[in-house]
Amino acid sequence: MVKTTNTLYQYGTLALLVPGLFDGTLQLSDLLKHGDTGIGTGDGLDGELIVKDGVAYKVDGNGDIKKLDGDFTVPFADVHFANYQPLVSVKETITPDNLESTILSRKNWSNVFFSIRAHGTFNQVTTRSINKQDKPYPPLVDCARNQHEFHADKVTGTILGYYSPQLFNGAAVGGLHLHFIADDLSIGGHLLNFAMHDGEIDVQKFDQLEQKFPTQSDEFMQHDFSKDDIAGAIGEAE
Repeated sequence: MVKTTNTLYQYGTLALLVPGLFDGTLQLSDLLKHGDTGIGTGDGLDGELIVKDGVAYKVDGNGDIKKLDGDFTVPFADVHFANYQPLVSVKETITPDNLESTILSRKNWSNVFFSIRAHGTFNQVTTRSINKQDKPYPPLVDCARNQHEFHADKVTGTILGYYSPQLFNGAAVGGLHLHFIADDLSIGGHLLNFAMHDGEIDVQKFDQLEQKFPTQSDEFMQHDFSKDDIAGAIGEAE
């Protein structure tokens, strides 16, 4: 397989998580054929997935971080082969309020997919993860209301994630969808809040989206998504 760096590979859609279609339908070993960097979640909404430098980690509902083997399965994930380019050295504090504008003021990329990698020192970080769910699965918003939050001060680590154009909200998160992992694996998960005061922000633009659907899943194939408030659920859960 040719390792192209201009393609974002997405398995599943964020929308399929909204009604609770959490079954893992792709093995991690197959996912990593399409990228060495990315984010996602596991079977049964089992934690937050971070793929960094070809190594996959799971942040579970207790905040514990462990490396994953190839048998781990996912219902949804985004991956790509890293080829980041430097964007800016952080001289003033970067927070969720100004991260997107910091990027888009330098790159006219609001209508394309791109990835962000930001490594440095953070005054504070707040993340979340969710316990693995049992069938019958609840809707995504119910899971989000029972999320576990984790906080750390003075930590060095990496933000990884993606920007999706608003046109694709539902297939993905319109705007930024970010995960975090500390260098010492002391904290990680879906990124809720942060204050980065030193480090580097790198970006990678994609001109191709490869979308793979779980067509082997009867639940997915038979579900009527027109009955789901996809945008509302994503806005609350993410």
